[in-house]
Amino acid sequence: MIEKATIAPITANISTSHHIFIIISNILTILISSVAVEAKPKKSKKVEEPATPKMELITDLDSASYSMGVYMGKQMSMQLSSQDFNLDLFVKAFVDAVYNNPLKISPDSAVIFLNSYERKIKEQEAAESIKKEEEFLAANAKREGVRTTASGLQYEVVKMGDGAKPIASDKVKVHYEGYLLNGKKFDSSIDRGQPAQFTLNRVIQGWTEGLQYMPVGSKFTFYIPQELAYGDRETGEIKPYSALIFEVELLGIE
Repeated sequence: MIEKATIAPITANISTSHHIFIIISNILTILISSVAVEAKPKKSKKVEEPATPKMELITDLDSASYSMGVYMGKQMSMQLSSQDFNLDLFVKAFVDAVYNNPLKISPDSAVIFLNSYERKIKEQEAAESIKKEEEFLAANAKREGVRTTASGLQYEVVKMGDGAKPIASDKVKVHYEGYLLNGKKFDSSIDRGQPAQFTLNRVIQGWTEGLQYMPVGSKFTFYIPQELAYGDRETGEIKPYSALIFEVELLGIE
């Protein structure tokens, strides 16, 4: 459902972007606690990096070590497609930290830098998303049949019904399909074979406003600016600052 408290457009689960930073931060946390040089009376002895790593999985420790590498590698590979990432430097830093070799950046500084870098990436992505949304809505507003309200909500009448119009406190029953601007469908009550029912003032603002224009029996297409949708929240496949498109049929007022 498109409820304000939920995290996917209609029944969503929040998923954070940039999992790679979380993964790397976790790795660094492990390294800090296990291999970073601590201020102890006894000097830590530098361990020599083996010339030829053992590749056979003979003991449980071998399998556990390899499994950890598989897990971290697969988690990271799912994020690398959209990131400029120097894998060689990552491996070099990882090995240096494990074997107490001199580091170009301290573990504490690395965590601070990663947090700062993540914020920078998010700001860049937000700016790009907002620009793309503004360009789409500006062009869409010029299409015949598209109406734009004072809030910036855009809608198009596909079919006009002749029933009553709901008010914000009403509970409504609808069928809907939700799309990203690239045309990808991210949610559909039709695909689930079950209409959605909800109180109108408990959903995203674009829905609360838009459905009040619809007589029962109508079908509208809504073009919802990000500030009337999920804003800076990431929910399911919806990235922060995303405008959304919904095809909605108002089946009834409960």
